[in-house]
Amino acid sequence: MASSFTKQITALPEHIDELGHVNNAVWVQWMEQVSVEHWRQDADPAHVEAYIWVVTRHEVDYRGNVTEGETVTARTWIPEGPRGARFDRLIEFTGPDGKVKVAARSTWAIIDKASGRILRVPSEVAANFV
Repeated sequence: MASSFTKQITALPEHIDELGHVNNAVWVQWMEQVSVEHWRQDADPAHVEAYIWVVTRHEVDYRGNVTEGETVTARTWIPEGPRGARFDRLIEFTGPDGKVKVAARSTWAIIDKASGRILRVPSEVAANFV
């Protein structure tokens, strides 16, 4: 069973752009924040110490707006096993009205912290997420 991670995030004044809603760049920051928290929550602590993840691609669909003071529910999960050094992660932000405001697919690559090199995702690392 794939693990998922859920977190509530409230839009603060610094998240709002001149159009009065959460800025597109902020959504990407939230995507990274939620993804990293999922990794740290479900990964073996030894793996957190040994590896780091970097984004190689984002595909983002903006479906609605969120304004200051509104809280979204962020949910992320990994729909399938890795392909070499990479895997895809899905992320959805659901607004207080129950509708998905932002949906994204991000591709992440694993890097060995000691060598600084990309490597094939070890099966024991993937096991906690797919």
